Amino acid sequence: MKVAIGCDHGGFALKEAVRAYLEQEHIPCQDFGAFSEDSVDYGPIAAQVARCVAQGQADYGILVCSTGIGMSIAANKVKGIRAALCTNEYCAEMTRRHNNSNILCMGGKVVDTATGVKLAEIFLHTGFDGDRHQRRIDQIAQIEAGEL
Repeated sequence: MKVAIGCDHGGFALKEAVRAYLEQEHIPCQDFGAFSEDSVDYGPIAAQVARCVAQGQADYGILVCSTGIGMSIAANKVKGIRAALCTNEYCAEMTRRHNNSNILCMGGKVVDTATGVKLAEIFLHTGFDGDRHQRRIDQIAQIEAGEL
């Protein structure tokens, strides 16, 4: 498993905590920044992480901004990305099980560090249930292609 991570200034502290967790668990990650709490735009970082995942260079992505909303909107503009904003353990589990999401988005001002690391752990270690959920994922792809 390889993970692409990124944040803006509002998500820097949580991204660093998640990156430390990944290192502790020996999960390779590519960090697309930000690398400090200096103000930076979230869009380009979300795009880089999303493209890395969409092109198969990483299995999953994790994006953090102040709320997670901007990152999730931006990442979902990349074809093949299913970025989910999660604020609790149930959402982190279900977005993997039912939506086969490939990017976890979180808000550094919304979830505390321990919760954010736990959400990342759940997201990365939960499988996709398939079956009827695959039909729904296929429908999302059809929407993305302009066919539905």
